[in-house]
Amino acid sequence: MKVRDLMTGKPCYCLPDTNLGCATELMWNASCGCLPVVSVDGKVSGVITDRDICVALGTRNRLAGDVMVAEVMSDKLHCCAPEDEIHLALQTFREARVRRLPVVAKDGSLIGVLSIDDILSRAEPRGLGKEPELSADEAIRTFRSIAQRRAPEIAATRTVAA
Repeated sequence: MKVRDLMTGKPCYCLPDTNLGCATELMWNASCGCLPVVSVDGKVSGVITDRDICVALGTRNRLAGDVMVAEVMSDKLHCCAPEDEIHLALQTFREARVRRLPVVAKDGSLIGVLSIDDILSRAEPRGLGKEPELSADEAIRTFRSIAQRRAPEIAATRTVAA
């Protein structure tokens, strides 16, 4: 099974100079929680999630219309290609601990988005000696790996006697 068999084609996206208000509206209208960020040359340069927007607006004293996507997007890009085997994409999900992957062409242009929801909705149980192309067990292991909570790093403090 290939990524192209599961991905959502023609995804909604934004530009680095899109403001957070517009990005939020795009997510709302498309009923999605992540937007690939496409540069002016048409290549995927990062992603922004609804969580990125929430944290950005909760930690800045600025209006959503005054904060640009480029200021808060993740530019550490984890992606896959439409011809990749689904098991390679699952490995990327696990290693990167992300819930969505932009699907990009060889030239870096956006083709689609593959989400963990796409994976879970198409996974099949094993049964009567049948080995599905995408097993529910593998999909669940991947989801658990992504969803596993990490304890925040807390800096150790010392009390210095005066």
